[in-house]
Amino acid sequence: MAKTDDKRTSALTQKGETAPSASSDIAAFLDKVQNTPPQTDRGGRLIFALDATMSRQPTWDTACQLQAEMFQEAASIGGLKIKLVYFRGFGECKASRWFETGRDLAGVMGRITCQGGHTQIRKVLAAALSAAEKEKIAAVVYVGDCMEEDVDTLCDKAGQLGLLGVPMFLFQEGRDAVAERAFREIARLTNGAYCPFDAGAARQLAELLKAVAVYASGGRMALAAFERKGGQGARLLLEQLKPTS
Repeated sequence: MAKTDDKRTSALTQKGETAPSASSDIAAFLDKVQNTPPQTDRGGRLIFALDATMSRQPTWDTACQLQAEMFQEAASIGGLKIKLVYFRGFGECKASRWFETGRDLAGVMGRITCQGGHTQIRKVLAAALSAAEKEKIAAVVYVGDCMEEDVDTLCDKAGQLGLLGVPMFLFQEGRDAVAERAFREIARLTNGAYCPFDAGAARQLAELLKAVAVYASGGRMALAAFERKGGQGARLLLEQLKPTS
């Protein structure tokens, strides 16, 4: 990952502004997902996009484990098809076929190694647009930690994705200010949501990914049922997010 330009960071951070806490961001994220318009079909297509540059190796290993849980949770709702999109190295960005089982997707992800390079989020958005023009896409998930591209170009493509009715849910590891500003704007333009997570917080990321998978499979009603059901570790997380009286 290239170092974030200090001037760009300072330009995007207002003096005296306090960064929101992780717990409040997660609460806002879950609320945003619940209020996203529901899908009409049972079972859905979800694009799972990952930054596979060298700094992402720990999260890539985590994602290989968590995607199986996404499939398992979605299967109880109505199934889920996932297309993997990842970028790494010098200009490499690939999109897979649609996977219908966690085992098949895990097999592909397990053979991918992270390589140093700059972000290629523009290509992720282009792949999502191409897929959305062919068939209904319930959502796009993106996991990354930085942004090293022209933000206006990204926002233009995000706006096109929003016009096609495809929400984008962006998960940021760390608190890079430039990336956060860009990810929040992309989420706004696609009527999606943004949420940061801490490095090593596998359970936290797992619950958020499963929530999006449930939404993609069955819409808002399915997500509400999932929240009531709790699930492995979900109940404790949701209790922590409840406002205190």
